[in-house]
Amino acid sequence: MFMKYQIACAALALMSSAPAFAQEEATGPVTVSGSVALVSDYRFRGVSMTDKGMAVQGGVSVSHESGAYAGVWGSNLSGWGTFGGANMELDLNAGYAVDLGGATLDVGLVWYMYPSGLDTTDFAEPYIKLSGDVGPVSALVGVAYAPKQEALGKTCSDAACTVFRPGKKNDNLYLWGDVSSAIPNTPVTVKAHMGWSKGNSGLGPNGTSLAPTGKYLDWLVGADVAVPGTPLTLGIAYVDTDIARVEENYIRPNFSAADGSSIARGQVVFSLSASF
Repeated sequence: MFMKYQIACAALALMSSAPAFAQEEATGPVTVSGSVALVSDYRFRGVSMTDKGMAVQGGVSVSHESGAYAGVWGSNLSGWGTFGGANMELDLNAGYAVDLGGATLDVGLVWYMYPSGLDTTDFAEPYIKLSGDVGPVSALVGVAYAPKQEALGKTCSDAACTVFRPGKKNDNLYLWGDVSSAIPNTPVTVKAHMGWSKGNSGLGPNGTSLAPTGKYLDWLVGADVAVPGTPLTLGIAYVDTDIARVEENYIRPNFSAADGSSIARGQVVFSLSASF
């Protein structure tokens, strides 16, 4: 049940987030599930968090038959997404899913942690999701709203970033939708995603922001292939944003890979994951 709201292609999930853990057949009131993944690029809402480099990711989730669940997920980091020098992201998640009969309503919260980063980097983001099937298509719509927090605020009041404002707080809104459909008589599932971010533009308090240009769209189209007889899944996805070059230039050099190339432009992302 644990999901992180991002376009990571981390465990070949559509979301936001993040890996979606396989649901094993429950043998009691509590179910434990998880996944590990190797990805060619960790993309969070369309933007690379690893300087377009590879990432190892994984997590574990515990769910109760009542609908309550909790989990933890982690990934290595590099470049823009390091939140004050951290080399790891660790997310704690908890929520409650309600069966509405043909649809599922899921309400929860993700606590984003950046161990070894500078102070005031962690932040909380509540979410609401509604998912269900429409014929052969599985669909999900979600809203994630991070209320005003110092980790999401601006530390500078001008474009040159010369006037610092420690303690400044800001919020962030993310709206997204996902669809997926299995191709009959094949191990292939096709998927698509679109999200919209609105929040703090420019550099956050420690060199990053959830919405670095203030407002932008991100999207993904791809496919997953389940390897027969194994828990493995191969994935490929094209990830992109509508962040313009002039917007990127405004927040360089932070908002670029080590070689100076864009971390928000279209790129094909490959992944290999295993679920249990």
